[in-house]
Amino acid sequence: MKTEGIRNGFSTNSSAQEAIDEIWEQTTQPDAKLTVLYCSPSYDLTALARRVRERFADSTVIGCTTAGEFGPGGYLDQSISAFSIGGPTFEAVTGTLDDLQRFDIPEGHGLTRKLLQELRAKGVQPSSRNTFGYLLIDGLSIREEIVASALHGSMNDIPLFGGSAGDRLRFEKTMLFSNGEFLSDRAILSLVTTTRPFEVFKKQHFVESSVKLVITEADPARRLVTEINGEVACREYADAIGKDVQELGPDVFAAHPLVLSISGNSYVRSIQKVNEDGSLSFYCAIDEGIVLRVAEGKDIFNHLREALEDIRRSIGEPALIIGCDCVLRHLEYEQAGLKEAVGNLLRAYHVVGFSTYGEQFNAMHVNQTFTGVAIGDAG
Repeated sequence: MKTEGIRNGFSTNSSAQEAIDEIWEQTTQPDAKLTVLYCSPSYDLTALARRVRERFADSTVIGCTTAGEFGPGGYLDQSISAFSIGGPTFEAVTGTLDDLQRFDIPEGHGLTRKLLQELRAKGVQPSSRNTFGYLLIDGLSIREEIVASALHGSMNDIPLFGGSAGDRLRFEKTMLFSNGEFLSDRAILSLVTTTRPFEVFKKQHFVESSVKLVITEADPARRLVTEINGEVACREYADAIGKDVQELGPDVFAAHPLVLSISGNSYVRSIQKVNEDGSLSFYCAIDEGIVLRVAEGKDIFNHLREALEDIRRSIGEPALIIGCDCVLRHLEYEQAGLKEAVGNLLRAYHVVGFSTYGEQFNAMHVNQTFTGVAIGDAG
């Protein structure tokens, strides 16, 4: 799609060089402020980075590996989806946090202050009315909570959203592209200012049931739960959802997430995997003593369609929606035979993004949501 200041594209070409050539042809524009790539980990990332440096030599390009990509080609695997923004209706600045295992809160505050100052130097006065933050982060770093909290805490109420990079459910290594190379243990923050209408959103299609599970033993630093209700975690979870332990896996976790209620708001706590000792690894923060409920899902396709229509009513026809869609939602589409229909729906609303290992919404790291920003026409 081409509209003033916004370009998007995709490629299913298996050659890293040729795929980037195709992306460049679709997304290049004069006065580009930011280009974002969502890349399948099946690509040769070294070759991909080299071609990006060659083709986009004068542009700011960021990106990440995924658990699926979506955009003008629909909902895909083993592809690249991308967009660029530019022209007089946008300004963007970007900074990178490396070595996340050593990250501390002052470092996050320092990056945010630096980027805000860079926007002011461009003649922009960033505020919640004209600016949003976009975070990409290593999906296996177990650092999303502290990074999102630190960044948003110093953004002066500017809304923040983002996604955790994936690797197609291998759970081996997720990679972030910035400064011309792919690295792990990294986060990238972009602040985007626009004169267009926009809305940062978080949508989820699950509601709490009456079934309660109390975390009685956990290792929060590793997002690991060893006991639920005083019993082996995997066995108690399986009993609660009416399954055998042997049946537990990504598809079951997608259909039966757990929900934490905070101040009347529900936050999904999704399970990543069962470990050999019967413990459960989670995608986000977990701790002893918290009470979770088994969640029940609504019709995911119609819920998504209604959410997108709500956005259209709020800001008008979207020119671009940058989306972060949890990998467990991706699995649910596949289980229900809805992946093609969802891809067509997202394409109709000009959604470009990726399937994540978790999503960030303001200071929170969340799971099993569709989170992003919708940007309207220039008017």
